[in-house]
Amino acid sequence: MDSQDLRTLKILERVGNKKTPSQRDLAAELNISLGLVNSFIKRLVKKGFVKITTIPRNRIKYILTPSGAAEKTRLSFKYIQHSYTFYKHARQKLGELCAELEKQGVKRLVFYGAGDLAEIAYISLLETPIQLTAVVDDEKIGQRFMKQIVAAPDRLPDMKFDRILLTKLDSKESALKSIEQYDIAADLVVEIN
Repeated sequence: MDSQDLRTLKILERVGNKKTPSQRDLAAELNISLGLVNSFIKRLVKKGFVKITTIPRNRIKYILTPSGAAEKTRLSFKYIQHSYTFYKHARQKLGELCAELEKQGVKRLVFYGAGDLAEIAYISLLETPIQLTAVVDDEKIGQRFMKQIVAAPDRLPDMKFDRILLTKLDSKESALKSIEQYDIAADLVVEIN
């Protein structure tokens, strides 16, 4: 599923809610520019998925049309298929990786990243004797991840681990730079291929 389909799905979901979102709300939620949201909405109107009406005080209300509801259903199904394929592929890769780490004698592992991939990695790790000793993520410091409190990357030098598993889907390069700045040997960092 490409980013355009995903953004379209999110817009259709928000338009389908009772509370009418503003273009500014949509831009913030989708992390895209206001102009791009405007372009998306114009395209959805042109395709007949959304209807625009005005309500008092010069406000605009977006209404999901029946064909828009059908498109939302189609994109939701496509998203579920994509998510399932991603999960299945990641689970296989992580299972193989955890088995390899176990063969190498790895006992303690740190996850760098506390998102969806880390959750799948955690499930795979449960099938081995390897212990998750910490989770590091510069964007989720202090939040809970499974039984761990997510730590800041600057805590890495104080942690006891055999390997760091890069479980961050986006910003891989910045994660690697962050790890490198704490003089952690590159061979201790494991990436999922």
